[in-house]
Amino acid sequence: MPTDKSFTPRLRPSLLLFDVFGTLVDWRTSVARAVRHELAALGLAEGAQAEAFADAWRGRYQPSMQEVRSGRLPFSKLDVLHRHNLDHVLKAWGLDAQVGEAQRQRLTRAWHQLDGWPDVAAGLAELRTLCLLAPCSNGNLSLMAHLARHNGWHWDAIVGAEWARDYKPQPVVYTAAVDAFGVEPGQAMMVAAHSSDLAAAAACGLQTAFIARPDEHGPGTGEPRATVPVDVSCPSLTALAQALRG
Repeated sequence: MPTDKSFTPRLRPSLLLFDVFGTLVDWRTSVARAVRHELAALGLAEGAQAEAFADAWRGRYQPSMQEVRSGRLPFSKLDVLHRHNLDHVLKAWGLDAQVGEAQRQRLTRAWHQLDGWPDVAAGLAELRTLCLLAPCSNGNLSLMAHLARHNGWHWDAIVGAEWARDYKPQPVVYTAAVDAFGVEPGQAMMVAAHSSDLAAAAACGLQTAFIARPDEHGPGTGEPRATVPVDVSCPSLTALAQALRG
């Protein structure tokens, strides 16, 4: 997917806000690795089995956040939702009685140790010479801090769901992130591999950059291109840095 050479920013962004799960990290491979390590003795030693478990776990991500967005549940950190969702999947897979508390804690902690896509470390380092950088993720602050340490990333601040006390795509998540930096929405750019995220950010006045992650949910199962209008589309963060440099 080539960089969009027609990129003409409405205003050169001074702040880049990043989606994290799927855009910056390969959550599926990393979680499946932890599942294999923790649950091999229970029949999940093979890659396909562990990936299916990771998919089932991730499949409860949006429904659990919708309970918060709808007001049916008070705001809870994503760590809490991840643990609740893990308990649900273990029960659905008939593993509830066989997985102890320590294993459940380690599995939940695996979300703090996800590996970045190959272009991310270099891309963020280059982008940091151009703009302020911050994650605008549904992940809680400690989760974002641990992912940064695990991958050697450097943020200027951490904003997102816990800061806003709600989950994307609620407008307050984007507007609170922009307000935290004291800039106008048009001076900020949301960077994500998900069209729905970018559409919500654009509705709040942010510029948008689509990063293709076509293998996010497995080979050929991610978004190869944006399905909504965006300001720039790139195959990697390093390509985004090139586009912003002009």
